[in-house]
Amino acid sequence: MDQRVKPAPHEIRRARADNPKTRERDLAAQLGISEAELVAAHCGDGVVRVEPRVNDLLTGLEAVGEVMALTRNDSAVHEKIGVYEKVVSGNHNAMVLGENIDLRIFPKIWAHGFAVEKRDGGDIRRSLQFFDAAGEAVHKVHLRPASNLYAYQKLVAELESPNQESTVAMSEGSISESGLESEAEASAAAADVNDLRDRWSRLTDVHQFFGMLKTLKLDRRQAMRMVGQDYAWLLDNGAVSAMFHHAAEGEMPIMCFVGNRGCIQIHSGPITSIKPMGPWINVLDETFHLHLRTDRIQEVWAVRKPTKDSHVTSLEAYGADGKMIIQFFGKRHEGEGEREDWRFLAENLPRIPGPTAA
Repeated sequence: MDQRVKPAPHEIRRARADNPKTRERDLAAQLGISEAELVAAHCGDGVVRVEPRVNDLLTGLEAVGEVMALTRNDSAVHEKIGVYEKVVSGNHNAMVLGENIDLRIFPKIWAHGFAVEKRDGGDIRRSLQFFDAAGEAVHKVHLRPASNLYAYQKLVAELESPNQESTVAMSEGSISESGLESEAEASAAAADVNDLRDRWSRLTDVHQFFGMLKTLKLDRRQAMRMVGQDYAWLLDNGAVSAMFHHAAEGEMPIMCFVGNRGCIQIHSGPITSIKPMGPWINVLDETFHLHLRTDRIQEVWAVRKPTKDSHVTSLEAYGADGKMIIQFFGKRHEGEGEREDWRFLAENLPRIPGPTAA
């Protein structure tokens, strides 16, 4: 964000009126403000501030019925249509484990919330939008024609904040990273390759991976570069697009993770309709939409992690900032081995030669 004087709320509203078709995220960037500040400027004019009480939100959303859940980062947008069901509450971590909507949430990152109404011709589009302390979107819930409007309005009333000011205080960089990129900054210089390989070989669950990195004070890419090509290997940047097309052709069910520091959203199932458009590759299926900026992919890794059920293979794309953009697995359930078709695909995507660990 630049250092120019930020526009006042009335100036933001005028800019919105002058640019009705510009996406909120893009307009905010043009104005030198966060998306949360753009939304807040409309409080009292189709926008109501709500408290980001994540557990109350999640338990209340089930009654709203079918909605569209949206989680994004700078380079990927993940949209799922379904119901918020099988909610697991928690102050540090919360989950939604529904058939279609599958989320891993870090509530302490959620700092600002808004209920938004926008006129679209003769219709009104309604959504709940949540942001972190820096004003970056962490999660949005969009109503659909089948949504229960009464339950939604009741939930908004329950979450409504006493503070309805049209400005929000930003605190960039004040919150430590969580989600897909929660590893602390670390130096690989002191790490021992043999120790890393030994610990990696003794993993029995993919969820132990972060703990291993934390113990060794490594981030993901440092560990992957060190561990050797029997566990992690660099792929051509076109590997993600190739995977999409092969998975669609083979009707292969996959798991697709997109997240930010406040929320990770997961699709589990096949993908069918793949539509490239400029730098974007899009999945446009009935209950799953994905929009991925392939030109922002700096590295793609295939990563093999041992489990008690043999091993699983992930495909991970990273941006120039070193943060993970998107991650894929073959669809599997706890206690099941990895799908052979997914493993074959991941192991045969085009590689970039790299060093072999000692």
